[in-house]
Amino acid sequence: MKQSSDTIHLGEISGVFGVKGWVKVFSYTMPRENIVKYKIWQLFSATATWQSIKVLNGRRQGKVVVAQLEGITDPDQARKLIGAKIIIAKEQLPKLKKGEYYWSELEGLFVVTTAGIDLGKVAWLFETGNNDVLVVEGDRERYIPYITDEVIISVDLKSSKIVVDWDPEF
Repeated sequence: MKQSSDTIHLGEISGVFGVKGWVKVFSYTMPRENIVKYKIWQLFSATATWQSIKVLNGRRQGKVVVAQLEGITDPDQARKLIGAKIIIAKEQLPKLKKGEYYWSELEGLFVVTTAGIDLGKVAWLFETGNNDVLVVEGDRERYIPYITDEVIISVDLKSSKIVVDWDPEF
């Protein structure tokens, strides 16, 4: 399996945990420990090799997430996985309600104002606690709050476009 539009990058193996081969995981999921709910990971290592692996167990451990992977039983085996990207098939993601989107679906979409002014593309998103924020890169970088029906007027995945009620000078 290769990383493609049918897959999503959920995190990376960041270290070794304990003496039984558990790994530390840097997770992009919210909350972070949700990454271990996906029971099959595709690991893409620095050596450009793919490996499908089953998640046997996992939990939040302080500020990190740790996971037990099938066939990894000692720290030496786990150490070889450090830096590997954790990829899953998009079909493993839970289905969302109408009008809800995964961040990965929004990244790369074109952003235009209600007046048709092109602001650029969504480069990435971040969470503030109150709402998510689109980072839009175009003639300059803009931070646009993801507030449905006030700022975000429409999202059209098929046409790769988000329409916003936003002053282009802001």
